[in-house]
Amino acid sequence: MSTRELAVAALAGALIGAGCSGTPGGRAISDRTRLQQFAALPAVMPAEAGPPADAMVALGRTLYFDPRLSKSQTISCNSCHALDKYGVDGQPTSTGFHAQHGTRNSPSVYNAAAQFVQFWDGRSPNVEEQAKGPILNPVEMAMDSPEAVVVVLKSMPEYVAAFRQAFPGYPDPVTFNNAAQAIGAFERKLVTPSRWDQFLNHEESALSPEEKGGFNVFVEEGCATCHSGRLVGGETYQKLGIVKPYPDASDPGRYDVTKSEADRMVFKIPSLRNVAMTAPYFHNGKVATLQQAVAEMAEFQLGKKLSGERVDAIIIWLKSLTGGLPAEYLKAPELPKSTAKTPKPAPEV
Repeated sequence: MSTRELAVAALAGALIGAGCSGTPGGRAISDRTRLQQFAALPAVMPAEAGPPADAMVALGRTLYFDPRLSKSQTISCNSCHALDKYGVDGQPTSTGFHAQHGTRNSPSVYNAAAQFVQFWDGRSPNVEEQAKGPILNPVEMAMDSPEAVVVVLKSMPEYVAAFRQAFPGYPDPVTFNNAAQAIGAFERKLVTPSRWDQFLNHEESALSPEEKGGFNVFVEEGCATCHSGRLVGGETYQKLGIVKPYPDASDPGRYDVTKSEADRMVFKIPSLRNVAMTAPYFHNGKVATLQQAVAEMAEFQLGKKLSGERVDAIIIWLKSLTGGLPAEYLKAPELPKSTAKTPKPAPEV
């Protein structure tokens, strides 16, 4: 173990053994009072209408992996939100139609259905509405219209049958809205419980003393002010640079949606679930490491310069938020076969 790792372990052990100075009553995590603003993940993220039906989830999974929902027929939802890579693609910004790149980082699809809004600027209320955006975005999947998507889907009898099963009672179930509804239903199954959830459910041994100590540092430094709840974030908006102005103001954030000056540089607070696996970070994907992300958040949001040891202690705990991936969903399903009626892909240039 390196000298720095020994120092971090010693710090974490001291914090869990004696409690963090500066926290309410100096209490250690063992009394669990610091856990009241957190909650464990549910098994599935239900929609307002209740848990999705199996047929709708199966259809949504197929659509999620199908690149024929893009104009070039080379890009699927899974291209930018790869399920075997914790729901991201590892790029600062994703590659879309004609090798174009947008301006914002693609966040993880895992646990996204539990967030209070979707997209960095909150322009969609749920994953069902969010699913429509990339398909029609000219920089991403670039389909010309909802009608163009329907033409693709109706060209394959297997899809027509799957839509009928997923949406019984519809005279014409193959619609763009229903496709998005099905994709959202699948995404509501993408839940990644971790050892943190086991600990919240009173399994004390689920976390090591060092991880518990790192959580103490996280709370003591004020990180839990924004990053709390079952997703450790994802429940509200916040200005980026609330204490110290953020140096890159090129993206105005939620201002693009509301046109209110109060929303300039305001973004949805990201969830920290699986954060150790989803680099690069921030809305623009320009922060490469978790160490830099934690240090910059402390500086710009809290006005603090954290020592390397305290940053590392926080990261030790953040790694306990890494959950297991649902093995049954990682592999692409067999897709319906194209027919003579299926539109040909637009050429890539």
